Amino acid sequence: MKTRVLIVEPSEVIVAGLTALLAGVTRFKLLEPVNDVAQLRERLIASKPDVVVINATLVESAAAVREAEDMVVIALVYQYVEQLKLRRFDAVIDIRESRASIAETIIEAATAQHESASAGAVSYELSKRETAVLVLVAKGLTNKEIADQLNVSPHTVMSHRKNIMHKTGIKSVAGLTVYAMLNNLIDESTLI
Repeated sequence: MKTRVLIVEPSEVIVAGLTALLAGVTRFKLLEPVNDVAQLRERLIASKPDVVVINATLVESAAAVREAEDMVVIALVYQYVEQLKLRRFDAVIDIRESRASIAETIIEAATAQHESASAGAVSYELSKRETAVLVLVAKGLTNKEIADQLNVSPHTVMSHRKNIMHKTGIKSVAGLTVYAMLNNLIDESTLI
């Protein structure tokens, strides 16, 4: 079944670019975009998307989406947005990321939501990308260094780190390092 994606963005240029980027991904069914937030509630009811990709500056509208519906809400970032605001989203997409990275972020967020809904609980298994981020965190890399190595934005790295901490219940880098070692993701020789 295809993942129904709704883009909420006032800029026609950004919508056209993101639509063109995602149109090649067969897993997605792109719904008619919303460029006016006043139409958002009506469109949510009519189209019932699985994922809403919304301009991160529209954080209040995103909160309303989350309260009204049980769906994945992903921040679309192309300018500075405070980290506190980004924490309200399930994931973050930076428009400077590659097509593959953007598609992977949407797929992982939608899959996590689907697994959570079908299991009736939060999924605690780390995705492939979360595992890669965990290994690099355990090796002592900064968010920027991890982002450069994985060809994603620092916002995406922070979103993955938030998910890792939520799934593992571990809040410190030292704790995550021990977790990675205990789960045979790294060994002592790979640590800095």
